Amino acid sequence: MRGMMWICAVILLLVSEAWSTKPGTNHSTYGNTSTSSPKVYAARHLTFNKGSDAALTCSNKTWDKMIYVIWNIYLKTKTCKIGFENAGHIKDNCTDGKSLQNTSSFQSYLRIPNFSGNDVGVYKCESVYSGGSESYELNVTITVPPSVSSWLEQRDSKMVAVCKAERGKPAANISWNHPEKPSNVVKNETGGFITVESHLELPEGMDTRNLSCAIGHQYWEQDKILRPKPKQGYMYELFIPIVVVLVISLLGILYFAIKKLLMLRQCQQAGNSPSKSQQSYPTEDVEEVEPYASYVQRVNCIYN
Repeated sequence: MRGMMWICAVILLLVSEAWSTKPGTNHSTYGNTSTSSPKVYAARHLTFNKGSDAALTCSNKTWDKMIYVIWNIYLKTKTCKIGFENAGHIKDNCTDGKSLQNTSSFQSYLRIPNFSGNDVGVYKCESVYSGGSESYELNVTITVPPSVSSWLEQRDSKMVAVCKAERGKPAANISWNHPEKPSNVVKNETGGFITVESHLELPEGMDTRNLSCAIGHQYWEQDKILRPKPKQGYMYELFIPIVVVLVISLLGILYFAIKKLLMLRQCQQAGNSPSKSQQSYPTEDVEEVEPYASYVQRVNCIYN
């Protein structure tokens, strides 16, 4: 008899516990709950692309059910606050373009236009509505695409292909369409940006026309494919010895040509110069004697 009384007591306890449990009050986020006034606490991490319009939500409740919403914003350079009350009062001391907006279904959200590195920080939101409240802590970061480049350079008589993704956030991924294993250098820049540089040492005499590297980043939908070309400074280094050799060769050819020309002129002058037997000494005698001869002729004419 006493055993039956214990069994009945246990059954009554389980039934009362089942009736006291109401659906909808158990939340997956951490925090405490209450059947009369539920409270939600949650932390999230969000990332937005540079230049995009960011939208942060604090509750899925519609505007007419909200009593007030307050955003406390903690940035690297400042701290500010944006909020509104159901009576229509809006408070905003951020003055940097952030504003409270409504979706087409009349749900409130915080709009951040042209998202940049200055908007990175912690956004704490508290919303109170009829029947409960919600609080969120949002760690907001930025995605920045890197500047990409590739080239070929000479290192210790070896050809090296370089592929570079500069000042991206987060770090980019670089791969090659060549079986050789590259060496990657990761450098942390100011402002949380990351530069990745991949070096691939090429076999001697390799044809680089089909060589390429692929740079992937979460900002892009597709990878960037680059084909490394000889670096501009490296081309100058190749051309300088070639130009020097050409100049020296031209000077040598010009020297021998001038020397040959002088030798030909000397030979021509030697061939055209008269011999001693053909010198004009008698002509000079004739010229000296000629006046006297004409004088004698005139005298003879008189006498005749």
